[in-house]
Amino acid sequence: MTKSSVQVTYRTICDAAQIERLEIMGGVAVDDSTVILLGPGTGFWAHFKASPEMRDGVPHPVDRWSKRVITDMARSLRGEALFPFGGPPYVPFLRWAMDSRRTWQSPAGMLVHDTSGLMVSYRGALRFMGHVSLPPAPVAAPCTSCESQPCMTACPVDALSAERGYDVTACHGFLDTEAGQDCLTQGCKARRACPISQKFGRDPAQSAFHMRSFHPV
Repeated sequence: MTKSSVQVTYRTICDAAQIERLEIMGGVAVDDSTVILLGPGTGFWAHFKASPEMRDGVPHPVDRWSKRVITDMARSLRGEALFPFGGPPYVPFLRWAMDSRRTWQSPAGMLVHDTSGLMVSYRGALRFMGHVSLPPAPVAAPCTSCESQPCMTACPVDALSAERGYDVTACHGFLDTEAGQDCLTQGCKARRACPISQKFGRDPAQSAFHMRSFHPV
C-alpha cells in the first residue's frame, strides 16, 4: 500500500465513489490503517449496465467491474483496493462490516445495514494508511426499533433464521416452483420486506440478476 503525502478525507472518498454510483457503507480502523467499505448506491444498476463488463458476455461482470473501478479509485486516492472475492485467502469483509457499527445481524440471520437494510452488499474496500475521520455511527441496530420485524415472516418457506441459519436447499427448491418466480425476478421477499430496504430503492433488475447468479435456470 502506498502511503499518501496528501491527507485523504472522507468527503474526497465519498465524491470519488459517487462518480461510479458507489456509496461508503462504513469504515473501520485496522491496525495502523483505515478501511472504507464500498457498496452499490442510488443509480448503480443503470450505471453498471452501460459498462463494458456488462456488455462483453464474459462471466462475472459485477466482480470484474468492481475490480477495475475500485482499483482505479485506489490508485487515484493513493490507497489499496481490497475485494470480498478472489480468494482464498479471503479478506474479512463481514467482520469489518460488523466492526463499522453500521451493519448488524438481523433477526433473520442476514446482515442489515443502516441505510440499505437487507439489500446491503459490498463490492470492495479502500485501505489508507493512518486515520480517516468518519461520521458518527448509529447508536443501535435498526432492528431494535422495528416492532413488526417483517423479515421474519416474509419468506414463503421459512428458510431464514438467526438460530437455525439459512436453509439453502429449501430456498433453491422454492425458486424452482411457479410461486418462487416472484423471488427470482424481484429479489428475496425477506430482504424486500425490510422497511429500510424499501427506502433504499434498489432496482428490481439488479436483484433479479443476482438471483439468477445464485439460482441459474
